[in-house]
Amino acid sequence: MATIHPVILSGGSGTRLWPLSRAALPKQLLPLASDFSLLQDTVSRLSDMPEMAAPLMVCNVEHRFMIAEQMRQIGVDPHAIVLEPVGRNTAPAIAVAALMLSRNDPDALMLVLPADHLIGDITAFHAAIRTAAEAARNGHLATFGIVAATPETGYGYIRKGAPLADTEGTYGIEAFVEKPDQATARRYVDSGEYFWNSGMFLFRATDFLNELGTLRPDILDASRAALDAAKPDLDFVRLDPAAFEACPSESVDYAVMEHTRRAAVVPTDIAWNDIGAWSALWDVAEKDDRGNATRGDIMLENASNNLVRAETRMVAMLGVSDLVVVETADVVLVASRDQVQDVKKLVDRLKAEKRCEHLVHKQVYRPWGWYEGIDEGERFQVKRIMVKPGEKLSLQMHHHRAEHWIVVSGTARVTRDDEVELLTENQSTYIPLGTSHRLENPGKIDLHMIEVQSGTYLGEDDIVRFEDVYLRS
Repeated sequence: MATIHPVILSGGSGTRLWPLSRAALPKQLLPLASDFSLLQDTVSRLSDMPEMAAPLMVCNVEHRFMIAEQMRQIGVDPHAIVLEPVGRNTAPAIAVAALMLSRNDPDALMLVLPADHLIGDITAFHAAIRTAAEAARNGHLATFGIVAATPETGYGYIRKGAPLADTEGTYGIEAFVEKPDQATARRYVDSGEYFWNSGMFLFRATDFLNELGTLRPDILDASRAALDAAKPDLDFVRLDPAAFEACPSESVDYAVMEHTRRAAVVPTDIAWNDIGAWSALWDVAEKDDRGNATRGDIMLENASNNLVRAETRMVAMLGVSDLVVVETADVVLVASRDQVQDVKKLVDRLKAEKRCEHLVHKQVYRPWGWYEGIDEGERFQVKRIMVKPGEKLSLQMHHHRAEHWIVVSGTARVTRDDEVELLTENQSTYIPLGTSHRLENPGKIDLHMIEVQSGTYLGEDDIVRFEDVYLRS
């Protein structure tokens, strides 16, 4: 049985699922449909296939520690985690992965999966993968076409061609079609000749690289240069920033699949959903007898067909229908369920107004743990800090602020210039402005602290790092 190498693309930002999905914590890293993140579910649904190798992850550099931690949580040791310095769409990301795999095995089969899709029928999905693998071994670039159950206008479509003689259950591709209007989508579905474009692929790495070299040699050359100049960074592979930034930003459909003569489609009926908007999550969620899908502390009275998610407090709804309500610590979204495709417009306004609610939550994750803003005012800021066992913050200094630390639970090792001390529950210390300092958790349980900052400037960029085990600049 030939080995298949999963390539997981995790570079998206998921702006249509704001305010839960944000730049620093995008939708693929969130538990939207289960107790695990979409990324974890994507990797875990391959675990019962013995032909699967360890996954190769391609992700945004800012998400590297969260992705590594989520893989550790489910007991997966990735083949590699490749860091993109900037987003360049799917063609360069796949090209880098193909180059890495082909260096060790010219015949390597690669299964390309976005990190943020839901698949309900795992058995049918595995069968489709094996069909696509057979097509790939026969030299085709296979994509998975989702059997179109409804006339969706939010998906691109694939028109199937003639059956392939060398691979049962696989067809040539007549055309890739952009997102249609409602009438056109209805015509596509009724014809039975069109499938939803899933954005999942399976092909030999060298076959893909040969086609890319013929059709878009500029993308191939830039991707190869970025990988050739890549540097190891802890457990990560950091692509060369200058070379990768010079690469054209292009989807794999536009760069290769729409133009190659080797494209093939495997029709699949796998209860697939790309969770492109809050309404899509309502479609697949479990609902009560009045059509409400809820998560969190929710109280409903005379309410129907709503999607309600509460992260930090109770949400009560009375006499309303067809709404999406998403509560986080700093934002509450209320939207008509048929308007949620336009959530991106709110995110664009936040960007234009230079606000931060589209970037980070109040709780911000770091490789050592997390911190959360509690209160702030003129010349002061209060945070909760959690440091995982065995982890440490960088040795650092601030030009504009002093800090008071109070241990709530756990044990803290505090370095302050040349002095080192241990603090336990209810003990505190003071870090004067301009003092080099470091916080560590030498214990076996999480360290929880309260930090009170005071000074003329309290921005996160007022950090001078002298030493950092995570190699951050």
